[in-house]
Amino acid sequence: MLGITPFGWFHTAISLVSLFGGLYGLLRYHEIRYATPLGKTYTWFTLATCVTSFFLMRTGKFSDAHGLTVLTLIVLAAAWLLGRNAVAGTWRHVASALAFTLTVYFHFIPGFTETLTRVPVDAPLVSGPQDPLLQALVGGALLVFLVVMALQVRAIRRGRRAPVVDAPFASGR
Repeated sequence: MLGITPFGWFHTAISLVSLFGGLYGLLRYHEIRYATPLGKTYTWFTLATCVTSFFLMRTGKFSDAHGLTVLTLIVLAAAWLLGRNAVAGTWRHVASALAFTLTVYFHFIPGFTETLTRVPVDAPLVSGPQDPLLQALVGGALLVFLVVMALQVRAIRRGRRAPVVDAPFASGR
């Protein structure tokens, strides 16, 4: 179905867990922090998404999509390193939050590409990565994420940040 292998479906499933976890963290807490259970889930599922993507090759060789994977891994590592022991509201805390948010945006690029080059099955909406519609969607998503990141910096600077333990997992309830 849709020309996706079982391994491709597995990759898609873990990437959706990561994507929705990241979006939930941004909407609920204004950031993703590795110190939280949600942040750990997001980070590890994003890492798994990146690792599995190296085994998906339509052309049989390294592609631009794999380059995005390498960039995602670098930004994810930077987010984690910057966030380690960062004091709330400091530049390291803000930089970590922005880096995690950037990795959420990165999920949209292959997500849009893979979905729109396959759906509808008989007449996909875009022809490939260079299609103007796809480029407009990716560019529009970038603009949305830039606004989100600006609002995120403001929220962090005002002291609204993710708790160290997510409320659904907090003890004493």
